[in-house]
Amino acid sequence: MLSGAFATIGRYWKPLIGMALTLFGAVALVMVVALVVAASAVASQWDELTSGSPGSPDAAELVPLGVAFGVLMVIGMIVYLLASAMMQAAVPVVLQEAVLGRPIRFGEVWRRAWAQVWSIIGAVFLTGLIMLVPMALFLLAFVGLMAYTVSLGDEDGLMPMALVGSLTGLVLAPVAMWLWVRFSLAPTVVVFENQRPVAALRRSAQLVRGTWWRVFGVTLLGFGLAAVIGFMIQMPFQMIGMVPGLFDPGDMGSEPSGGTLIAMLGSLALLSFTSQMISQLITMILPPLVIGLLYVDLRMRTENLGPVLAGAAGATLPEQYGPPPVHV
Repeated sequence: MLSGAFATIGRYWKPLIGMALTLFGAVALVMVVALVVAASAVASQWDELTSGSPGSPDAAELVPLGVAFGVLMVIGMIVYLLASAMMQAAVPVVLQEAVLGRPIRFGEVWRRAWAQVWSIIGAVFLTGLIMLVPMALFLLAFVGLMAYTVSLGDEDGLMPMALVGSLTGLVLAPVAMWLWVRFSLAPTVVVFENQRPVAALRRSAQLVRGTWWRVFGVTLLGFGLAAVIGFMIQMPFQMIGMVPGLFDPGDMGSEPSGGTLIAMLGSLALLSFTSQMISQLITMILPPLVIGLLYVDLRMRTENLGPVLAGAAGATLPEQYGPPPVHV
């Protein structure tokens, strides 16, 4: 699975990396524009906070900064989730052509991925909802029971309740992981079979049935390898930011101005974002490819997909060789 994923990246790096650069470059552009607008709106409040005036800042002075920060967070989450959904749709689109050995252009990837992006969002949202609802209900019930116990003055019962709550949480965490693996193929199903979110979740559960541990192991390995590669990419940028004196406010004077501080913080943010952007090229491509190859492999094992792929690719194999392998 891993060798097939890296081979696919090597052969189809133009549409894959092109999609990632386009999407997350657009995210960066949106965030920069939003940051400039927010900074212009709260520039006066920021200067007052950084002017060195004695006393704590008033709550009225902090409200505009909090609102601006909150709006930036919401905008960032929306555009990032949309870009991530597009990548989760684009990778299976490329993989559809990779298993047949056919080329695909950037424009075709974009068109087909955009047509499935809302179904991808729905499938991911439903998966997260199914995973988190049991945990959220348990947390609400546990917090309410703890509050009720405290209101009764029974402090001796808090420790046993905390122990029971911790054990229950340890039980629910594997359940959430089991559900996630069970529905992990849903985004790939959406693209390959043109299914709606609920049908994609059912189809994923059908394919994973009886082979959960294999899907879990391969998926975990793919995500782990992507995380390690992403960390190795980010490490040099983090080391640059840790160079002594490179971003030291003490070298800018005894009382640096608000503009100077913003420039310093902006440089740090730009450095961090650049490292994140580069690492996204792997972390947003490799895991979906591994999951997509798992989907193809499971269908070949259980539904004899090999001859169908061979026929679609215009290839024929003798029957004694069995289903043809997926060359990517």
